[in-house]
Amino acid sequence: MTQVNNPLHGIKLEDLLTDLVEHYGWEELGARIDVRCFNHDPSIKSSLRFLRKTLWAREKVEYLYLKMNKLPLPARKPRDDHYQASDKSLREASNRSNANSDNNSDDDNQLNTNIWGN
Repeated sequence: MTQVNNPLHGIKLEDLLTDLVEHYGWEELGARIDVRCFNHDPSIKSSLRFLRKTLWAREKVEYLYLKMNKLPLPARKPRDDHYQASDKSLREASNRSNANSDNNSDDDNQLNTNIWGN
Protein backbone atom coordinates (compact mmCIF):
# COMPACT_ATOMS: atom_id res chain seq x y z
CA MET A 1 0.00 0.00 0.00
CA THR A 2 1.45 3.31 -1.04
CA GLN A 3 0.94 6.61 0.75
CA VAL A 4 1.62 8.90 -2.21
CA ASN A 5 -1.82 10.53 -2.16
CA ASN A 6 -2.23 10.62 1.63
CA PRO A 7 -1.72 14.19 2.90
CA LEU A 8 -1.47 12.87 6.48
CA HIS A 9 1.42 10.52 5.69
CA GLY A 10 4.29 11.12 8.12
CA ILE A 11 2.26 13.27 10.51
CA LYS A 12 2.01 11.83 14.00
CA LEU A 13 -1.38 11.94 15.70
CA GLU A 14 0.17 13.81 18.63
CA ASP A 15 1.53 16.54 16.30
CA LEU A 16 -1.79 16.77 14.50
CA LEU A 17 -3.70 17.17 17.78
CA THR A 18 -1.19 19.68 19.15
CA ASP A 19 -1.57 21.82 16.01
CA LEU A 20 -5.37 21.73 16.33
CA VAL A 21 -5.23 22.75 20.00
CA GLU A 22 -2.80 25.60 19.24
CA HIS A 23 -5.02 26.84 16.41
CA TYR A 24 -8.50 26.41 17.92
CA GLY A 25 -7.95 25.88 21.65
CA TRP A 26 -9.71 23.16 23.66
CA GLU A 27 -13.00 25.02 23.94
CA GLU A 28 -13.42 25.60 20.21
CA LEU A 29 -12.15 22.11 19.40
CA GLY A 30 -14.72 20.65 21.79
CA ALA A 31 -17.44 22.73 20.15
CA ARG A 32 -16.45 21.54 16.66
CA ILE A 33 -16.00 17.89 17.64
CA ASP A 34 -18.20 17.09 20.62
CA VAL A 35 -16.30 14.39 22.48
CA ARG A 36 -15.75 14.20 26.22
CA CYS A 37 -11.95 14.20 26.02
CA PHE A 38 -12.08 17.69 24.45
CA ASN A 39 -14.78 19.13 26.72
CA HIS A 40 -14.09 17.76 30.22
CA ASP A 41 -10.61 18.14 31.71
CA PRO A 42 -8.90 17.98 28.29
CA SER A 43 -5.32 16.87 27.84
CA ILE A 44 -3.22 15.66 24.94
CA LYS A 45 -2.58 12.33 26.65
CA SER A 46 -6.24 11.47 27.30
CA SER A 47 -7.28 12.68 23.86
CA LEU A 48 -4.62 10.56 22.16
CA ARG A 49 -5.75 7.49 24.10
CA PHE A 50 -9.37 8.07 23.02
CA LEU A 51 -8.55 8.86 19.38
CA ARG A 52 -6.40 5.76 18.99
CA LYS A 53 -9.30 3.59 20.14
CA THR A 54 -12.17 5.38 18.38
CA LEU A 55 -12.08 5.43 14.59
CA TRP A 56 -15.01 7.79 14.02
CA ALA A 57 -13.55 10.45 16.32
CA ARG A 58 -10.10 10.13 14.78
CA GLU A 59 -11.57 10.58 11.30
CA LYS A 60 -13.29 13.80 12.42
CA VAL A 61 -10.05 15.11 13.92
CA GLU A 62 -8.08 14.24 10.79
CA TYR A 63 -10.73 15.88 8.59
CA LEU A 64 -10.65 19.06 10.67
CA TYR A 65 -6.84 19.11 10.48
CA LEU A 66 -6.94 18.77 6.69
CA LYS A 67 -9.54 21.51 6.44
CA MET A 68 -7.57 23.80 8.78
CA ASN A 69 -4.43 23.43 6.65
CA LYS A 70 -6.35 23.62 3.35
CA LEU A 71 -5.10 20.19 2.30
CA PRO A 72 -7.04 17.91 -0.06
CA LEU A 73 -10.00 16.34 1.70
CA PRO A 74 -10.51 12.58 1.45
CA ALA A 75 -13.27 11.12 -0.66
CA ARG A 76 -16.07 9.40 1.19
CA LYS A 77 -15.37 5.71 1.46
CA PRO A 78 -17.48 2.75 2.49
CA ARG A 79 -17.07 1.71 6.09
CA ASP A 80 -14.76 -1.23 6.58
CA ASP A 81 -15.89 -2.03 10.13
CA HIS A 82 -18.92 -3.90 8.74
CA TYR A 83 -21.37 -1.49 10.34
CA GLN A 84 -24.62 -1.52 8.42
CA ALA A 85 -27.47 0.87 8.98
CA SER A 86 -30.91 -0.70 9.17
CA ASP A 87 -33.16 -0.56 6.13
CA LYS A 88 -35.49 1.80 7.99
CA SER A 89 -32.72 4.30 8.77
CA LEU A 90 -31.49 4.11 5.16
CA ARG A 91 -35.00 4.88 3.86
CA GLU A 92 -35.34 7.79 6.30
CA ALA A 93 -31.97 9.21 5.27
CA SER A 94 -32.89 8.85 1.61
CA ASN A 95 -36.21 10.59 2.17
CA ARG A 96 -34.51 13.44 4.04
CA SER A 97 -31.92 13.91 1.32
CA ASN A 98 -34.59 13.90 -1.39
CA ALA A 99 -36.69 16.44 0.52
CA ASN A 100 -33.64 18.64 1.11
CA SER A 101 -32.52 18.49 -2.51
CA ASP A 102 -36.00 19.56 -3.62
CA ASN A 103 -35.96 22.55 -1.25
CA ASN A 104 -32.47 24.03 -1.63
CA SER A 105 -29.35 23.00 -3.46
CA ASP A 106 -27.41 25.50 -1.31
CA ASP A 107 -27.95 23.27 1.73
CA ASP A 108 -25.30 20.91 0.37
CA ASN A 109 -22.75 23.71 0.57
CA GLN A 110 -23.77 24.49 4.16
CA LEU A 111 -23.62 20.88 5.40
CA ASN A 112 -21.89 20.68 8.78
CA THR A 113 -20.67 24.27 8.72
CA ASN A 114 -21.62 24.45 12.38
CA ILE A 115 -19.13 21.64 13.02
CA TRP A 116 -16.31 22.29 10.57
CA GLY A 117 -16.63 26.03 10.09
CA ASN A 118 -16.42 27.81 6.77
